[in-house]
Amino acid sequence: MSSGHDGRVIETDDEGLIRLQKLLAQSGVASRRKCEELMLAGVVVVDGEVVTRLGTKVDPRTAVIRVDGKRLPPISAHVYLALNKPRGVVSTMSDPEGRRTLQDLVDDRPERLFHVGRLDTDTDGLILLTNDGDFAQRLAHPSYEVDKTYVAEVDGRLTKAVLRRLTDGVTLDDGPVTVSATRLVSVQGERSIVELVIHEGRNRIVRRLLDHVGHPVRRLTRTAIGPVHLQGLGTGELRDLTLDELGVLLDNAAL
Repeated sequence: MSSGHDGRVIETDDEGLIRLQKLLAQSGVASRRKCEELMLAGVVVVDGEVVTRLGTKVDPRTAVIRVDGKRLPPISAHVYLALNKPRGVVSTMSDPEGRRTLQDLVDDRPERLFHVGRLDTDTDGLILLTNDGDFAQRLAHPSYEVDKTYVAEVDGRLTKAVLRRLTDGVTLDDGPVTVSATRLVSVQGERSIVELVIHEGRNRIVRRLLDHVGHPVRRLTRTAIGPVHLQGLGTGELRDLTLDELGVLLDNAAL
């Protein structure tokens, strides 16, 4: 018997193995019959090899399984959490100055959690937490970083020309910044709301970027990290990542 953080309880044999179609079904991919059809159709890949033989056994803790290209995370005791960080909370697990930290929001959790990257103290929104140190380190490393989406309320009437300037690339004092996508959400009076998708995590990068183009940030929220979205999470609330979200992030982190 193996159990994962996501509530999956997988019935394994004495050697810790399970028939592949049974694992797929118990992980919610589809019914057992449908999972067998997927295997026979050649869309189930284990450790890089297509598996079509029904009854093939795998180790649910270590096998790298894909169904139609989508990664199915392994059964693991690790937890992977999305948190909606409030403004004013420091992105650390402890603070010598006694300010409110991420730890204060997860004090009831039994695990020793790490934060994946950081958010400025005055920025709210999505941050990931985990007790999987390799995952946290990998995902925060510049070579593995995923796209992050921010919504900023800024001073001034932002124009399409400024958006083009951002996507064309801006060079700050510590080097060029690539903005993957921009969207003007609204303009009201002398305030604008803009959405930016950015790949990297340099210190206060979004604030510095918008300041550079003449639109200082009044309020900033991170709304997505790769496939993980803030939607539905109240301020200070926490949830487990879904299997789909985790599968994409494990691929991003090459784990």
